[in-house]
This record gives sequence, C-alpha cells and structure tokens, in this order.
Amino acid sequence: MANTITQAFVQQFQDNLIHLAQQKGSRLRSSVNEQSVTGEKFHFERLGTVAAVAKTTRHTNTPVLDVPHSRRTATMSDYHWADLIDNEDKVRMLVTPESHYARSGANSMARAIDDLIIAAATGTATDGDGTSIALPAAQKIAHGSAGLTLAKLISTKEILDGNDVDPDEDRFIVLGSKQISDLLNTTEIKSSDYNSVKALVQGDIDTFMGFKFLRSERLGLASTTRTCFAFTKSAMGLGIGSDVKTKIDVRPDKSYAHQVYLSFVAGATRVQDECVVQVDCTE
Repeated sequence: MANTITQAFVQQFQDNLIHLAQQKGSRLRSSVNEQSVTGEKFHFERLGTVAAVAKTTRHTNTPVLDVPHSRRTATMSDYHWADLIDNEDKVRMLVTPESHYARSGANSMARAIDDLIIAAATGTATDGDGTSIALPAAQKIAHGSAGLTLAKLISTKEILDGNDVDPDEDRFIVLGSKQISDLLNTTEIKSSDYNSVKALVQGDIDTFMGFKFLRSERLGLASTTRTCFAFTKSAMGLGIGSDVKTKIDVRPDKSYAHQVYLSFVAGATRVQDECVVQVDCTE
C-alpha cells in the first residue's frame, strides 16, 4: 500500500511527482531473440552441423545424413506489480498520480525482463529432454583478481571466433559501471588508434572490438566478483506469453481506492552455449 504517498501532499509545494533514480525501460530485451509463446513452456529449436561426404564414384548412392536436432526449453513465469491510491490522497495532491504510478510499474516490469535474461545467460539451461546444461568452462573467463581488461575482451572475442560464430551477427557485452571505468582507465581505450568511438570525448563506451556495450547494474555480484557476459542475438531466447499490461481500476474492497496494476508472462533461456561468454571481473 502507498503509505508514503503523504509525502506528495500539497503543503510540500510539489506540482509533479519525482521518480527516484531507477532504470527506465529494458536495456537487454532488444538484443535477444524474442518470440510469442502460448503455453506453460516454450522451445527454441537447434540444428547441428554435419560434414559433407565426398563423392568418389559416378552414380553413387545418395547419402542420407543424420543432421542432429535438439532444443532448449524454458518455463514461463508470471510477474505483477500493484499499488493503491486513496481518494483522500488525490484530494490533497496537485496532480493525478495514476500515470506516474503506471510509469513506475512499467519500469519495474522492464527491469524484471532484464533479470530474466541475465539469469538465463550464465545460469543452467534445460534441454528438450529435461537435462540441465551448465555453461561450459571453456566459455568462461576467470576474474584473475582484475577488473575488465583489454586482455579479457580479446579473450572473449577469441572464444566466439574460435566457435565460428557468424561474424555478421550482432555481438553484445553486458557490464556494470565499474567495468566501464576500468576500460576508460585503460591506455589503449584512451587512444583514438584503438577506439573509434572516442570514449573519453563522449563520456561512455558504445562499441569496441565488435561488441555493443550494454550497461546494467543488475549483474550478479558474489563477494568482489561481478559476473558480466558477452553474447550474440541468436544465443539468447526470450519468450513472451503476455506482454506488459496495465490496468487502473477502482477497488470497492479498499474504500474505493484506485489500484494501478501491471503484469506480464515471460521466460528466457540460453539457446547456444557457444555464443555466450561469461566474463568475471573483480570489483
């Protein structure tokens, strides 16, 4: 319940509601493979590779090659958010707060979607037969008691290139503000010879070494180790069962207060292990 709403009463001379510092909108949703889902679970189909067979004689039998099929499965989860606004509160305020509450709720929903993607990227995936699949050790870069360094970026690129990841596919790396500071203090990043984005001029890093940088303060932190990760768009799957919906209704059971309610149904999974690299960084 909005017990702190009295802080916005007229006597405080506020003519607008100020939203406290918070992430607005999803920062990761547009960078993953998204599909609409109907059902409790959803699947991303995977097709493996098979080597070509040499044709050594004329009129030889046509080879029948068994192309491996597999899938990754994720379970849909329900999320919702709500708060109440009493009519007495609205009388004492200079603004109608419903739209501000809806905006705050929408930001909360967007952050929850980012949390789904982050958890799926380096967590345990599930194959179609129910087998749990951890991210292979070969796809992880140890923290080495160091923050995000140029050497770690080079190693990340090397891992993806070594897995023959499509060079034309967009590559992303999710990192926190501390990791960006680490890079800005790297001599090579400061040099325009290494960074066409002119990071120090713009005050941030956008693209470097083929990676689009996505900043998130929601990455896992275990003791002093921050878990960052790089991935390609096809590596991560986001299933949307029901996109974010907003309802503002009167609640007769709550003295006819207005309730702002938001909900969505979604799930996420790591589709291709070879296209995700976990990068641990010391903070």
